Amino acid sequence: MHQPVLVAEVLSWMAVRPGGRYIDATVGTGGHAAAILEASAPDGRLLGMDRDPEALALAEERLRPFAGRYVLWRGNYADLLERVEEGVWDGVLLDLGVSSLQLDRPERGFSFQADGPLDMRMDPGQGLTAADLVNGASEEELARWFAELGGEPRARAIARAVVRARPLRRTVELAELVSRVYGGRHGSRHPATRVFQALRMVVNDELGSLRRGLAAAWRALRSGGRLAVITFHSGEAREVKAFGREKVRPYECPGGVDVPELRRPRSPEGRWVTSGAVQVGEEEQRRNPRSRSAQLRVLEKL
Repeated sequence: MHQPVLVAEVLSWMAVRPGGRYIDATVGTGGHAAAILEASAPDGRLLGMDRDPEALALAEERLRPFAGRYVLWRGNYADLLERVEEGVWDGVLLDLGVSSLQLDRPERGFSFQADGPLDMRMDPGQGLTAADLVNGASEEELARWFAELGGEPRARAIARAVVRARPLRRTVELAELVSRVYGGRHGSRHPATRVFQALRMVVNDELGSLRRGLAAAWRALRSGGRLAVITFHSGEAREVKAFGREKVRPYECPGGVDVPELRRPRSPEGRWVTSGAVQVGEEEQRRNPRSRSAQLRVLEKL
């Protein structure tokens, strides 16, 4: 079962209270959702969303003690406003990245540590897979994804090696290829980590979904409602910080470009509740090493 991260911090900074209305837009197996429902008892309500039907089935089982107070919906949080009212929710949680449920199932193809198909789809019903990207994208596209989304310093060399080795169908094939590019020399982090991250992000349009999802979540919140986002890498964090800066600044920028001479005064739409990122404590990192890179940021809608 996936271990939710920063649970106490989410409940505190999101100010979960009895009777509140909350959205866990990346509900996974229901860890955060269960904590929110418990903290909002006896009459708080929750909508849980996820793209992964297997995760939703486990969430349904986990949340059974709270029957009548929650609804689960299969879908991408970017499409949140297709199902919810605007301006009425007390809090929205986005817990980004990949879950242990997905990483620990070789057949899902997310992990380089076990052999499986190059899949990486959070929604198994969608068409595009990691194998499609690895075997169909150009060397230039692969290099750009590895560099920009994975932060891979040897992006060009790895992309060239991928194109030469095609077709690649299995996770271990790709992981071993990346290791060969590195000459077998690497530290505690496996050299394929960044490549797998980049491919996963493209397959699932993670940054595009995040941009649309942040905007949708903001519209769903009431005045005083809070948006809590847990990120796991710098690309996600940059998007959240940029979204927050736009909401808290006391001016607007015509054309979307911040030119000081063209700024127009306006009232801020939000405020940062957290000062910077809330980090995972040492005890939680010991219990759950996968939590070490998690960061929580919370915005309040004014």
